[in-house]
Amino acid sequence: MFTPEGPTLRELAVQALSSVERGYDLLAPKFDHTPFRTPDAVLGAVASVLEGMGPFRDGLDLCCGTGAGAEVLTRVCRESVTGVDFSAGMLSVARDRAPVAGPRPGWVRGDARALPFAAAFDLVVSFGALGHFLPEELPGLFGRVHSALRPGGLFAFPVSAPPSPGSTAFWTLLAFDAVMRVRNAVWRPPFVMYYRAFRFGDLRRELERAGFRVELYPLEEFGRRTDGSPRARMVAARRLP
Repeated sequence: MFTPEGPTLRELAVQALSSVERGYDLLAPKFDHTPFRTPDAVLGAVASVLEGMGPFRDGLDLCCGTGAGAEVLTRVCRESVTGVDFSAGMLSVARDRAPVAGPRPGWVRGDARALPFAAAFDLVVSFGALGHFLPEELPGLFGRVHSALRPGGLFAFPVSAPPSPGSTAFWTLLAFDAVMRVRNAVWRPPFVMYYRAFRFGDLRRELERAGFRVELYPLEEFGRRTDGSPRARMVAARRLP
């Protein structure tokens, strides 16, 4: 599936019928050979923006998976890099593939909704994780990130413009989310993974309610839509004093 090194259709089916944690434990050895891993182009674009805003001292990769975001943090953080994820399988792969340049990452198994940190970081990044949270979980999640940051610290993550209605991408994502909602309605435990879970306005509102000042940075590497708006942006949420 996806590539010869990636998971088979049967393996994906088993993973999809598991819990989120168990599913990612099973997927971990082949995760980097699937489209679910954040593309290097996105990682590089975010790193370039952050390099212009840093340097930073201590960084956290939220829901780090196999550690792709740690590569960004080692470019922009001077002292320490930490990855947190609740999948032991993903963390095991991350340890084996840790970047050799920059601060050596440390890995922590934990739930992003109950981060065990207080004012410990200047920068928190997250890549592709928000689809694993339900809308009602956003206030708690953003509150935990706020607490993990020092005053003035930054929470950064990329977002893509939604596909145009009627496009192939629009109907593909709509169909995927519909299948996942049906699956979660009839099967337990749930597997929360949605691509159209939030509107950008909702994200911004909840970040501001949690005590962040939100700025947007276009990722020009991905071009612009016909209306002139960027196809991708980096959200930069600054923790207010």
